[in-house]
Amino acid sequence: MSRLFGSVRARATLGATLVVAVALVVAGTAVLLSLRSNLIGEADTQAERAARAVASELVARTPYGDLSGLDGEDRPVQVVDEDGRLVAASEDLERITGTATADVTPRSPEPDEDDEDFGDDADDSGDSPAPGEIDDGTAFTNGSATIDGDTEDYRFAVLEVETSDRGRLTVYAGAPLAAEHSAVSTTLTGMLIGLPVLLGVVAGVTWLVTGRALRPVEGIRSEMAAITASEDLARRVPEPATHDEIARLARTTNETLAALEASVERQRRFVADASHELRSPIASLRTQLEVAAAHPELLDLDGAVEDTVRLQRLAADLLLLARLDAGERPADARVDLAALAREEAAGRTGVTVDAEPAEVTGSWGQLGRVLANLLDNGGRHARERVTVTVRREGGWAVLEVADDGDGVAGADRERIFQRFVRLDAARSRDDGGAGLGLAIARDVAVRHGGTLTADAAPTGGALFELRLPLAR
Repeated sequence: MSRLFGSVRARATLGATLVVAVALVVAGTAVLLSLRSNLIGEADTQAERAARAVASELVARTPYGDLSGLDGEDRPVQVVDEDGRLVAASEDLERITGTATADVTPRSPEPDEDDEDFGDDADDSGDSPAPGEIDDGTAFTNGSATIDGDTEDYRFAVLEVETSDRGRLTVYAGAPLAAEHSAVSTTLTGMLIGLPVLLGVVAGVTWLVTGRALRPVEGIRSEMAAITASEDLARRVPEPATHDEIARLARTTNETLAALEASVERQRRFVADASHELRSPIASLRTQLEVAAAHPELLDLDGAVEDTVRLQRLAADLLLLARLDAGERPADARVDLAALAREEAAGRTGVTVDAEPAEVTGSWGQLGRVLANLLDNGGRHARERVTVTVRREGGWAVLEVADDGDGVAGADRERIFQRFVRLDAARSRDDGGAGLGLAIARDVAVRHGGTLTADAAPTGGALFELRLPLAR
């Protein structure tokens, strides 16, 4: 059960069914109440019409026995005087409730008492209807009556009338509620039968529609499970030919898979290139040590030291790249690029610095590594001079390193920032390095919220521009 309702399809079906059920119950209740109100209103109209017909005859001094409203077989009528005595009633009336008296047999008042009562009422009429008039207001009550052995519920109209010969009388006339009961019962029965059927249809349609809508999701899930099991990142999930959220989910999933595949491929190339780069100095150092072990007099100490230093630098570069790839955040220290440029340029031949103070937020060590790599690159390619400039542009600090060498071709100005890329294939590894300096420099710049680009210098050489946001 928990697995069943753990699916989106089941929850959507249950939710839609519950919403429709609540809506149908509310709508059905409103229909029943409206139907009952309309039918009761119709019964009120019939009962009031019958009561006013009897009242009109009373005003016209029609004797009780000649009242035409008393001979209806299905309309109970009572006429009660002001003392609460029943003076007239419908024929065959056997029992009645909901009126002023439960009597069904009329009791005629004494004439003297009638005259006396009438005189008193004439003196105390006040707000009561004038003699020979029917009250404008009609009250209604619910009750039941048995006529000729048949018992039914009735809606009684209560109407007062002032007569000139019999004083104040109250007429009770009933209209049957059988039609109201029958209509409400029939409607309720239809709702009770139709509601489950309709809810079943809603649940079935929702189940089918939701299953059809979620079918691509199952395809995406199964394909992702297959990709996870096979570790084949070249595979892609199916994209439905729709323009809804599921299609966007599939496209985003494929974009994520493509980015993941590219990242894994870069990692593989990085490991392969790193292994290749490490193999050379390690092999050279091992050879020298083996020769020295066999022939100590042939030991090339300077070459061993150079290979060791190169191996140390390469290991440091690889370690820094690994930290950057792992998402290491730079420090929040304030770094003055002008002071950093002067410090890195000190002791380097042919390097000039033209810098104004420009503080940024970051790591002094990592930014120093960027500038050192740029100066090393410029020093290898410059003919005579490398120039470092630092300036402020709006909210940015701009550091430029320019040389007067041959420059970088336009097609290679992005490729040189890739790892293990060396444009001069004829250059020896000792002079050219492993091709990691510019890659490290750009990664550090990006981690500091900035950019590093290559362009042509005014002197014809290469120009590297580092842009970092100024410290607040």
